[in-house]
Amino acid sequence: MVVGDFPVETDLLVVGAGPGGYVAAIRAAQLGQKVTIVDKAHLGGVCLNVGCIPSKALIQAGHAAVHAGGDAELGISSENVKVDFTKVQEWKSGVVNKLTGGVEQLLTGNNVDIVRGEVYFVDKNTVKVMDEKNSQTYTFNNCIIATGSTPIEIPTFKFSSRVLDSSGALNLKEIPKKLVVIGGGYIGTELGTAYANLGSEVTIVEGGKDILGGFEKSMTALVKRRLKQKNVTVVTKALAKGVEESADGVKVTYEVKGEEVTVDADYVLVTVGRRPNTKEIGLEEIGIEFTERGLIQVDKQCRTNIPNIYAIGDIVPGLQLAHKASYEAKVAAEAIAGEKSEVDYIAIPAVCFTDPELASVGHTEASAKEAGIAIKPGRFPYAVNGRALALNETDGFVKLIVREEDGVVIGGQVAGASASDIIGEIGLAVESGMTAEDIALTIHAHPSLGEMVMEAAELAIDKPIHMIKQ
Repeated sequence: MVVGDFPVETDLLVVGAGPGGYVAAIRAAQLGQKVTIVDKAHLGGVCLNVGCIPSKALIQAGHAAVHAGGDAELGISSENVKVDFTKVQEWKSGVVNKLTGGVEQLLTGNNVDIVRGEVYFVDKNTVKVMDEKNSQTYTFNNCIIATGSTPIEIPTFKFSSRVLDSSGALNLKEIPKKLVVIGGGYIGTELGTAYANLGSEVTIVEGGKDILGGFEKSMTALVKRRLKQKNVTVVTKALAKGVEESADGVKVTYEVKGEEVTVDADYVLVTVGRRPNTKEIGLEEIGIEFTERGLIQVDKQCRTNIPNIYAIGDIVPGLQLAHKASYEAKVAAEAIAGEKSEVDYIAIPAVCFTDPELASVGHTEASAKEAGIAIKPGRFPYAVNGRALALNETDGFVKLIVREEDGVVIGGQVAGASASDIIGEIGLAVESGMTAEDIALTIHAHPSLGEMVMEAAELAIDKPIHMIKQ
């Protein structure tokens, strides 16, 4: 860090180098700005280092362990499958290191100045950046805040070596024989499934009526059935009460239907949500306005109430998704450059890497009904798709939400193998205002899972080939 009595000047200061911050810095630099990016930790933020990427690597390791055991239905069996978890963790870390190293190359390649340290806002054009030894003043014309979020800690479940947040669960040195997961949302269900695939006995404790509350019941039902097959216990409408720790494990107590239940485990993973990282960096002092939920209030260009300060990602209203942060990053950088760019979340996908995968974009049947939109859904099952049959992955469906008055695709849901990939075509259709007929007329490769999007479109326009329209 440069240390001196005089401030360092920059056109744009980006606070936070996660999937929002580093994308904002690169796009702004491409648009001619002199950019400085500051982060107190690793480049890539939570997503690349202790979130999206390492969790998907662990999930893939779990899938590999299951597949190594064979498939009796296909006439393939295997015995004594071994998992070297030390090597799994080394491989996972290698994936992370490749991506974080790539981020640094992208930033330096676009002439972005990288600074390590913690930021404190002095006024609307000035910050202090502090590391363990020194501090340096930076002045800026504009600023994008992209500080992300951290796991919420329950008072009765203080994080420790046995009470884990998501980062702790991703960095275990052993596969737990028994694991309790508090919270059945995206993170809890994904990691619970990963460890179940690796051999753990998993219990998921959820306070709501169902796990994965953001998805339709027809989708979560598929996940719950697979969890049951993996001997995962799912307890809903349950209240996590507390935990007792010992040298070799934990005792987790929860209440369900008025009765207290205690479960022994090696670890307990707490995944009850994330809170925005907006405290103790001087935002209140300079007058940044927050919502009732403690999120930074922004307009359609990600601008706060202070005209030269922008905010993106987990610290602003909306879904806490890495690709949402990256999208907002481009909008903010372009707005600063004077372009007529603003956010439009009509086609932002939500994906959960459970077993099977779940994905949704745009309207669901329920949300369309709430909005008073008459629709003609087209729903095609995996069980009728040739590629799904050959993969022995026949659980699931592809559904298009089609507006009745003009045939425009306004949403879609996929539950099944490779849902995270299939949803991209539906997102493109929603973003582009395509009709179901447009998709039906598009030649899809055969045999492929992507064909099901075409088949669902044909159902929606009453021209099905491989199913009888009900």
